Amino acid sequence: MKTIIKNLVISFFILSLSLTSNLFANPKFDGGILVGAKEMTLYTFDKDTKGSGKSVCNGDCAKNWPPYLATDKDKAAEKFTIITRDDGKKQWAFDGKPLYYWAKDTKKGDKTGDNVNNVWHIIKK
Repeated sequence: MKTIIKNLVISFFILSLSLTSNLFANPKFDGGILVGAKEMTLYTFDKDTKGSGKSVCNGDCAKNWPPYLATDKDKAAEKFTIITRDDGKKQWAFDGKPLYYWAKDTKKGDKTGDNVNNVWHIIKK
């Protein structure tokens, strides 16, 4: 019985690491488009001021455009930086602009948020 419980605990731990890495993966370019966790398309918001270290998409905005969150272990590199949101959470930024998902994108390759209200844009390499 102890062996079964031990194996279950180990399996749960490995699964949790796997899920965490999928939720908090470093941004990268895939097919010329910047993507985040689970290779979902990332977007920038024209109302964010480049280089300010701030996101202006909070509250209801962030429900539709969830911020692409970073962990405390993530490290900025080259054009990828990490900002601190008003709620204290860390968010990835690219070239000084915070990164977001679009709630209506449901699978890898979706880009349905590009040019929404002419202020949301995908990032092309």
